[in-house]
Amino acid sequence: MALQGPEEVGEQVEEPEDLDDQDASSISPAEEITLPPGAGGDEESEEAFLLPWDRFSSWLHCICVVGFDLELGQAVEVIYPHHSKLSEKEKTSICYLSFPDSNSGCLGDTQFCFRFRQGSNRKSSLGCFLETTDRDAPPCLKREQGHYYGYVYFRQVRDKSLKRGYFQKSLVLISKLPYVTFFHSVLKILAPEYFEKQEPCLEAACNDIDRWPTPHPGRILTLPLMGVVIKVRIPTCYDKPGTSQLVQSAQSDSLVSIVLPTIHEVDLFRCFHPVYFHIQMLWELVLLGEALVVMAPSPAESSDTVLALVSCISPLRYCSDFRPYFTIHDSEFKEYTTRTQAPPSVILGVTNPFFAKTLQHWPHIIRIGDMKQAGETAKQMKVKKLKNLKTLDSKPGVYTAYKPYLNKDEEIIKQLQKGIQQKRPSAAQNAIIRRYFLELTQSFIIPLERYVASLMPLQKSISPWKSPPQLRPFNQLDFMKTLEKTGPQLTSRLKGDWIGLYRHFLKSPNFDGWFRSRRREMTQKLDALHLEALCEEDLQQRIQKHTEVEAVDLVLKLKDKMTQAEREQLPVRPGTLSKLRAHIEAVILALPEDLQGILHTPSTP
Repeated sequence: MALQGPEEVGEQVEEPEDLDDQDASSISPAEEITLPPGAGGDEESEEAFLLPWDRFSSWLHCICVVGFDLELGQAVEVIYPHHSKLSEKEKTSICYLSFPDSNSGCLGDTQFCFRFRQGSNRKSSLGCFLETTDRDAPPCLKREQGHYYGYVYFRQVRDKSLKRGYFQKSLVLISKLPYVTFFHSVLKILAPEYFEKQEPCLEAACNDIDRWPTPHPGRILTLPLMGVVIKVRIPTCYDKPGTSQLVQSAQSDSLVSIVLPTIHEVDLFRCFHPVYFHIQMLWELVLLGEALVVMAPSPAESSDTVLALVSCISPLRYCSDFRPYFTIHDSEFKEYTTRTQAPPSVILGVTNPFFAKTLQHWPHIIRIGDMKQAGETAKQMKVKKLKNLKTLDSKPGVYTAYKPYLNKDEEIIKQLQKGIQQKRPSAAQNAIIRRYFLELTQSFIIPLERYVASLMPLQKSISPWKSPPQLRPFNQLDFMKTLEKTGPQLTSRLKGDWIGLYRHFLKSPNFDGWFRSRRREMTQKLDALHLEALCEEDLQQRIQKHTEVEAVDLVLKLKDKMTQAEREQLPVRPGTLSKLRAHIEAVILALPEDLQGILHTPSTP
């Protein structure tokens, strides 16, 4: 703002929380979460403005049927709804990624997922609405910006009436949402019906989905599909980390067929079982954004393992590229397999034996065996040198020259081994690993959160008549100095080179993505506080001391701030915007009539 005012000094806007008491190891059971004011919004008023197919589009981009033609190979046979748009490049990606490699030998029904680049920037009529719903989502569940997920139900059965001798077809859900567990559950309902009844079934399913409420975080949703009713809760960023907000069954739920305890989590124990001796090292590699390739016998095991790796640093968002299932036909194949430069920061899941040779120069390779024997004790191999990896048939293990920064945690290995010996249920083993990763990530991120919170300006330095103060810059040396007294040793028993791990992390895409997000949130907080300070001022008295030109300039600037606040959904106190709008109207009415005609806009209730 151009108008002047004294700068005051006072308490900080956002004091670093007393995180010492928040021992990362104490994770309470699920508890009722109350969203902050404004989070969640008014469902009826929001959705009253939605047009036909808007609700469908908030869940899915489209549904595809991919078949195999002897002359053409894989081809997209059907797209529903028919008005959905896919570029030729996107169709090609979907075709190749929807079928397992021929060596996988997937007879019967197989489910897996893939992720591919969006071919063009499509503007959705739901843009603003989706931003609002996305705001309350945890980082790992936010809508993808430049990529689509493909959720696949592939059927391959012998059929002597076909020239090829097999019936091969995939039903694929294309979505921006990373709700892997949820969409696999949807496919288990939809795909068998489709293979029996064909296209009329897809049309009915699309119409069902277009009647669903939008996937707004924090709401418990009842979703009817093909005569089955699914009940889910979309998590929020306000949920306590490490808790599952389980949907409770009630007497009124007699019509509910399926209650999903999670919409996105994969079974970590099942995925990491062949290499559980190395889970701490894998956590470091993912945290640092290292180039990783997962070699697995099938797309199901490949995609689950990649998704498990990405989720192991939750609640941090994995900010590099990852491909749960990657093929030699992928449009990024040359980009990701070139030897002329260092491998990119990406996690690839592959099944084709060709990759054992093509990606031999990659620094970290995870070989996953058949997961069907996850209940049995898998022989745990030591970390192997890359030169020992000759083919995809090599023994399961981790092939790398990487030396972890932290000392190995023997306790978690003993705990998992004991569970295997005692035949502890897989769900319990999964919970142990998930909690372990959460505690490790929290211990690592708490010192960063504490330091970044200290970069906030002082609250009383915010003057309504000056631009909001800027955040202080992140200084690596200053941050490192804080680790001596308030480092991860406060919440983690692990010893090792924590300083070296932080230095490496600060150069990674994951730090860059995390800090950008935190800086944006804190800048919005400053803008919100500035707006609230303006609301407390007597604007009419203020303009009496200035010329009409300055008064008009003030009104225009205030209107710009209002527009920005509404567009960015600034976290202001309830009633702030309506109060400021009333102030602006009062200032306009105090001006001469000719200026009122230019500036006046009816106040919005």
